[in-house]
Amino acid sequence: MYWEVIRIRFLMMLAYRVNYYSGIVIYSLNIGVYFFLWMAIYGDQSSLQGLTAVQMATYIAVSWMARAFYFNNLDREIAQEIRDGTVAIQLIRPYHYLLVKAFQGFGEGMFRLLLFSVPGMIVVSLIFPIHLPVNAEVWYKFALSLVLGFIVNVQVNILTGICAFFILNNQGLIRAKRVAVDLLSGLVIPIPFYPEWAQTILSYLPFQAISYLPSMVLVKGLAGTEFIHAILVQAAWCVLLWIPIRAIWKKARKTLIVQGG
Repeated sequence: MYWEVIRIRFLMMLAYRVNYYSGIVIYSLNIGVYFFLWMAIYGDQSSLQGLTAVQMATYIAVSWMARAFYFNNLDREIAQEIRDGTVAIQLIRPYHYLLVKAFQGFGEGMFRLLLFSVPGMIVVSLIFPIHLPVNAEVWYKFALSLVLGFIVNVQVNILTGICAFFILNNQGLIRAKRVAVDLLSGLVIPIPFYPEWAQTILSYLPFQAISYLPSMVLVKGLAGTEFIHAILVQAAWCVLLWIPIRAIWKKARKTLIVQGG
């Protein structure tokens, strides 16, 4: 049943595929802006914080195209269904509401990956001097890390969305979450460029598991203990985030108030 949810969401996204074709242009512009910005920062230096100029260019492209896969609006969808009361209908149906949302997000992510990220990566690789690995093993590792990053992001979105059970209008929280994810996940600024005290704080937060770790797996070809450590960090957050989600969801179902009717 949940695989059918993925298929339906994928087909629904096809109805709006023109938006994603134009999105390739927009993302390419974003990559271009950050590329020239970072190249200006590098100047004549060949390496900064352990990343060469080519690796930084690759990191920028990979991070933004990976964002197209893990990005979704599940938090807004959940909040809207809570506000308009349709969540009550969802709760009496023979499936787990949160799992359905997660699989819907995966269907959307697969659409973005196949019709957005892959074509977009081909386009930017023709424009900017990026270096992608040819080793299939690196790509397998990246795929695993990317899926785990997607799960962490979905859980963060679900956690933000179900807060609407208690504060009803959580639009401000959703906007703050989106900025926090983009900024603290390493998408805008790679984590090694933060001050040491900030890196220490970020190491205890789940955001690095969303974008930074998958991108580094591909860009630097993490192997051995470094790769295992990255995967374990991501897997740990997949488990840890489920704990507050389960606790809040259990309480939320008992305190549900449907406005209107």
